[in-house]
Amino acid sequence: MLTTEDFDYDLPQELIAQTPIAKRDNSRMLVLDHQTGAMEDKHFYDIIDQLNPGDAVVMNNSRVMPARIYGVKADTGGHEEVLLLRNTEGDEWETLMKPARHAHVGTKVVFGNGELTATVTKELEHGGRMIKFDYDGIFLEILEKLGEMPLPPYIKEKLDDPERYQTVYSKELGSAAAPTAGLHWTKELLQKVQDKGVKLVYLTLHVGLGTFRPVTEDNIEDHKMHSEFYQFSQEAADTLNEVRKNGGRIIATGTTSIRTLETVATKFNGELKEDSGWTDIFIKPGYEWKAVDAFITNFHLPKSTLVMLVASFTGRDNILNAYQHAIDEKYRFFSFGDAMFIK
Repeated sequence: MLTTEDFDYDLPQELIAQTPIAKRDNSRMLVLDHQTGAMEDKHFYDIIDQLNPGDAVVMNNSRVMPARIYGVKADTGGHEEVLLLRNTEGDEWETLMKPARHAHVGTKVVFGNGELTATVTKELEHGGRMIKFDYDGIFLEILEKLGEMPLPPYIKEKLDDPERYQTVYSKELGSAAAPTAGLHWTKELLQKVQDKGVKLVYLTLHVGLGTFRPVTEDNIEDHKMHSEFYQFSQEAADTLNEVRKNGGRIIATGTTSIRTLETVATKFNGELKEDSGWTDIFIKPGYEWKAVDAFITNFHLPKSTLVMLVASFTGRDNILNAYQHAIDEKYRFFSFGDAMFIK
């Protein structure tokens, strides 16, 4: 039985990237062969050499919302910070509130000059709160004005340009965190890839903050995954089925694209079809991969479900050896860090 400790590694704090690199595709890229464990040190712009005409690169076009908003309680004037996790229906949101102690059901919070108010409707098990918003106008426009980008907790520096925490192809607003493997792509590099005869395919999965949650249970089987909403179009399904039929590979950009593709393929017995819904798929060692042949990903937090996902493709020893190599070679880790290409 694998325990959480089996996915731990020692990371020197100074290797956690605090700011994005000047040019997106200049980040380093560790290429790992998942069968042999062989490694090569490259740069992200070398990705084109890893792709063949007839392959498809799949990307998540979700866009990060300015999901952190600051308000005051209507009755006491006390400050409240609200972090939007996911929109469950209508104007109802699952959130984290700080301080949560006095945020009981019925508590009202006012944001900005009163153009947005929220009422707590339910207290959740994990300490979160369900809230309902009231406003005039378009919610996302108000949010753009009042909210700020929630950077991961391990990033202490202020981000000068918020667009650097968005992919160049981000379009569908709804994530609480960026699908960070995609941050390395530039429009120019994508154009070169397309010119080589590689198909570019987009899907949407709105990333929840649960993605940063470490696994606290010793037995990883006991870990409850967070749910995230995905959309996979008929056009994407048709393109990928065609690629497969002609012997091309499906190459996913990031764990969010992987989770979407594998969710759909699991649901339809290995087939890819148009689909949307909530997924809480937990890909861990022992999982049988059904859709993805290779992928781009960043370096993930110790003991996280994302390290487990990668390990299920490469084997635990291969990935931990690769991480040790990356530490020895001073690669940059996590959201603003360097990339891996796993084939």
